[in-house]
Amino acid sequence: MSGARRKAATEMSPLRPRLRVLLPLPLAGAYDYRVPQGMEPPPLGAFVVVPLSGRAMIGVIWDGDADPALPERKLRDIEQVLDVPPMTASLRKFVDWVAAYTVSPPGAVLRMAMSSPSALEPPAARAGWRLSAAGRATLERGGKVTPTRQRVLEAMAGELDGEPHLASAIAAAAGVSTGVLRGMADAGLLEPALIARAVEFLPPDLKRTGPQLGEDQQVAARAMREGVAKGGFGVTLLSGVTGSGKTEVYLEAVAECLARGRQALVLLPEIALSAQWLERFEARFGVPPAMWHSELGSKRRRDTWRGVAEGRVQALVGARSALFLPFPDLGLIVVDEEHETAFKQEEGVVYHARDMAVVRARLNEAACVLVSATPSLETLTNAENGRYSSLDLPNRHGGATLPSVQAIDQRVTPPERGRFLSPPLVQAINEAIGRGEQAMLFLNRRGYAPLTLCRTCGHRMRCPNCTAWLVEHRIQKRLQCHHCGHAEPIPPACPECGAEGSMTPLGPGVERVQEEAAELFPDARRLVMASDTLPGPAAAAEAARAIQAREVDLIIGTQIVAKGWHFPHLTVVGVVDADLGLAGGDLRAAERTVQLLHQVAGRAGRAEAPGRVLLQSWNPEHPVMQALISGDLAGFMAAEADQRRPGHWPPFGRLAALIVSSEDEREADQIARDLGLEAPGGEGVEVLGPAPAPLALLRGRHRRRLLIKVRRDVAVQPILREWLSRVRVPNSVKVQLDVDPVSFL
Repeated sequence: MSGARRKAATEMSPLRPRLRVLLPLPLAGAYDYRVPQGMEPPPLGAFVVVPLSGRAMIGVIWDGDADPALPERKLRDIEQVLDVPPMTASLRKFVDWVAAYTVSPPGAVLRMAMSSPSALEPPAARAGWRLSAAGRATLERGGKVTPTRQRVLEAMAGELDGEPHLASAIAAAAGVSTGVLRGMADAGLLEPALIARAVEFLPPDLKRTGPQLGEDQQVAARAMREGVAKGGFGVTLLSGVTGSGKTEVYLEAVAECLARGRQALVLLPEIALSAQWLERFEARFGVPPAMWHSELGSKRRRDTWRGVAEGRVQALVGARSALFLPFPDLGLIVVDEEHETAFKQEEGVVYHARDMAVVRARLNEAACVLVSATPSLETLTNAENGRYSSLDLPNRHGGATLPSVQAIDQRVTPPERGRFLSPPLVQAINEAIGRGEQAMLFLNRRGYAPLTLCRTCGHRMRCPNCTAWLVEHRIQKRLQCHHCGHAEPIPPACPECGAEGSMTPLGPGVERVQEEAAELFPDARRLVMASDTLPGPAAAAEAARAIQAREVDLIIGTQIVAKGWHFPHLTVVGVVDADLGLAGGDLRAAERTVQLLHQVAGRAGRAEAPGRVLLQSWNPEHPVMQALISGDLAGFMAAEADQRRPGHWPPFGRLAALIVSSEDEREADQIARDLGLEAPGGEGVEVLGPAPAPLALLRGRHRRRLLIKVRRDVAVQPILREWLSRVRVPNSVKVQLDVDPVSFL
């Protein structure tokens, strides 16, 4: 057939249905495909295989109408519909919402919802055994077999429901060896059969009762249960002092959600390090929850993703990416430690999981609970404005009292020369250990020293890829960049002037504090808790076990120790450098510092013995120090709000950052200048920059920043789209958008 006749025949043939397919790629939108002859049109949300540029891709049938003007000859056929539950309408709306809010391609957001591609394939099958026709006939007619074979026949027809099973399971049920099964197969009584792999997620035991709740906890738990039982969307802020039992309260909301047949999701800022939380969940429900975080192996990720999609996972605890799992009936989302900046994803699609959790709950007609002892100013403002309801637990559970907090003025009582722990702090630790209690030293800085320089020429060791000093890690005998991961050996001589033995560490990290503690408290059993010393859940669980078993006298830790740990014998907490987080011009520096130090202080005195917190500071008059000493966090947050409100700074206005980066510094400067010249204006809109980012070089790319600030009633996304459309950006330059930034690096 000639080309002209083939074209005419194609145009005369009946048109087949067209569907939009969204692919997990950073594309502008969905592509149109055609339903092949003889295939039923797949439903919205179905996962399908389609051709794209000579390769097969998995995508999702997306909402909206295909383009009727697209010529038939340009359409390609859908190749296959995968046997997996379709993506729900609520999750598709969530993908579109996140894409629109973050000004990201929808396909890039879809990729996060398809984070385990192998889960879309049929589960692998395993070889097992089932009764053959001869075996069933023998059992039904009472054929003559040995007693052991009779037990196998009866077990397979009864306890094992006549379904195929692994040889080990059959042997265990019948109380025989697997050799008996091989003999029965040879005799024709059993036949081989494939068994689909379906990981079982044990259902939580809803008949179990939780721990005895105090009066305040009972009131809050009752309110939360009623909110979940009522159904529909609503956001509740659950606040309360450290140690007030907030976890036990919101687990009652989880129980109510599960009792109503819906799924529950709990987000934690660092799931891999939350060993004690998992113990509390299992104590409450008798089984561990399903888990979702970056350290899961590929097989477990596949099984969990599929279990969620099929509704077999009822309760799941996860990191921020768990928000994009395919829950068919999500009834509750809990964001624990909602103030934590770890909920902000800074790479790829830039989003804040706390804010997106509220959106996903609304789209799912689900309840959302935000939990913190130190809520963010954004959440507090929403509660004060009536957008969120609020519950508060003002007292510690079980009669424990809040610790006393005092500042050690290092201008008056500085550490000894060459040391970092002041005499009052050393004395307090010695007294606590002498009483058989535990103490903690907190410094939010990993490694041995944050800076290494040459005493002879002043040369400083810096990262070749980033605007950052290299941090000494003395145990590993290397210098490392904490931004890009670059590492190199500690040089025996200065790379600049060649002076031997002149490289000197400046400032303390936790390794250096540990070295000093070994000299000051030689008999104390010490443990360092930092992200590089606790590489995963198992290490964190072992550390928690050792501390609870009183095998540790002195804990030395970074911010990891602030996250929800309950150590009943810990009575003294010393903050080595309380001023550390206040340096620089970060909008939220004071808020973050007061939150972090309050959380750290909350580790002390959580049982009968009273707690004591000592803050080493060069500026004890600072409002942050005074708020911690007085315990008036509400007054501090009110003062923060008063400072931000007049200038329309968040949460009373909106911010968005544009980060221009390129391997070529001149190119980064040029595009940043072009964006600056095309900056939008108008009432309620202000653009700051361009200017070099604080990290002007990161992973080998030069970075420039622009910041747009708008009033709360102005939508920033349309402004950003129109702004970017006016500037041509070459492929070698990347412009990353960060709506609602929490970091200004």
